Formats: sequence, C-alpha cells, structure tokens
Amino acid sequence: MPTAIAVTSADMVLPPHDQQTPPAVTLRAPDEQPLEQALTDLQLLLEQHGYVIIVYSSATPVATEQRLHAMRSILESDRIALFKSDLPPLGLAVLIRQLRQLSGTDLSAGVVASAGRLLTHYIHAGAVLGSVTKLDRVPVSLKSHAKSWVPGSQFGVVAHPAPQLVKIGPEASLTGPEFGTWLLVAKGQLQTDWVNSTLAEAWQVQGLREAQLPAESARWWGTGKLVEFATFLPDLPVLYQLVTSVRQDRCRWCGLELIGDRCVFCSLTPPAGDGRDSAAVS
Repeated sequence: MPTAIAVTSADMVLPPHDQQTPPAVTLRAPDEQPLEQALTDLQLLLEQHGYVIIVYSSATPVATEQRLHAMRSILESDRIALFKSDLPPLGLAVLIRQLRQLSGTDLSAGVVASAGRLLTHYIHAGAVLGSVTKLDRVPVSLKSHAKSWVPGSQFGVVAHPAPQLVKIGPEASLTGPEFGTWLLVAKGQLQTDWVNSTLAEAWQVQGLREAQLPAESARWWGTGKLVEFATFLPDLPVLYQLVTSVRQDRCRWCGLELIGDRCVFCSLTPPAGDGRDSAAVS
C-alpha cells in the first residue's frame, strides 16, 4: 500500500490527474469526532499503509493542530509525519496532490514527506482581491490600504514564493515562474477575468484548470471577494526527477530515508554532509 496522505479538510483534495494518483484521507475536526474514535481511525490507517503524512495549513484552527499533535503523542508513533505549510489554501491543495502522486511511486515514506519542502519552492500562489484591508499575510502599504476603499478596486497578490502586491490596471504585472507550469484557478465572489487572461498570458502557462475555492481561502486572504490561483507541475515524471535528483540521507533516529536537512517524521536534522543539493530543500 502507498504511504497515506491525510488532510484536515475535504476541499483540500483536488481531483487526480490520472487513475494512478492515490486518494487522500480526510481527518475529521475535533468538534465532529471524539478523540477516541479519531485515534482508532488513525491507528487503522497506520496498519493499512505503514506510514501516514498529515499535511495541514499554518492557518488551521488551533484546536485541530493540537489534536494532531496529541494523537501522534498518544499513539507514540514515529510513523506519523505532521507537515505544516505556510502556502495559501489553493497552493497547499496543489502540493497535497503532488505528494499523493509521489506516494504511488517507489519512493520511501521519508522521501515523500521531505519532498513537500522541495516542491513548495516550485509553486507560485496568489489571488486577485477586492480588498486588502484585512490581508495580514502579505505586507500591505498604507497607500494600498487607502486604494482598497475606492469602489471597484482590485489587487493582484502573490503570497509565495515572494510577496507581491499590485493594483490591477493596464500596467499591472506580477512576477511569475521562470519555468513551464500549469495554472489552477478557484473563483470566489469576485467578478474578474484578469487571472484567466492577462496573468495566464504573462506567465506563459502551458494549461489552465479550474477548481472549487477552498473554504479556508476567504479567512486566509481576509475577504470572500477573491479569485485564487496557483501554478503547478502536473507531470509525475517531472516531480519524480526533481525529488530523486536531490541527495538522500538516512535519519539517525528513525532510520528513514529523507532529502533536505530535516526528517519530517521525527524532526531530527541529519549530520552535515558534503552539502550537495541540500540547500534546495532547506
């Protein structure tokens, strides 16, 4: 069985690219399921798959994050990895699908888990917003705040990999990826075709797909008047090559293979090596 990829919300599970992409498991929220039943379900998942990688957002409610850590502690299992990401919701959904793709290959659980940090570097995630007055995850100038009060104003924002914010207009542009990607778009309560037309053309995307807007998006961006977008590499052979091109180490504590400078399963940093490729996932 492939390594299980688990999420904290069903709307973070994007449709697969092909029939070979394994599904994700959705963990229920604390107010929806008693802790005892949640532990039983997670233990069963471990027995079925061997390893579980739980991917969740830095914006996940505190109660949910506390339960994740509590379950891992109670089960005393180093076969449960907690991967916390600062990506916006749609970008995180993209990353989760990529990890699902990789989990169906011959890569070990440790490599798949640590691949999340590597693949995050290749995702450009942002949104077009009708207001930036409540946006606190990207620096917003006083001038932009003032413009936000002008009726009809729209702002193009990139939160990852580097913060960008522009007022949408004839000369507005956002710096995008320097390699070929596809673009995923999720529409909220904002009427605009700027992403599908202007941004997609400027970024020279190779394809465009639409998805449902994650429930967390409005809270993450500070407004429901938005169109969220994220670039992604769709092809499994490309993702696999990216991951396997990085030097692998073995965790001194749990013995799992990994890439980068930290084991996601036990959070132990491997011994310093020759430094080859490790910076790519730090």
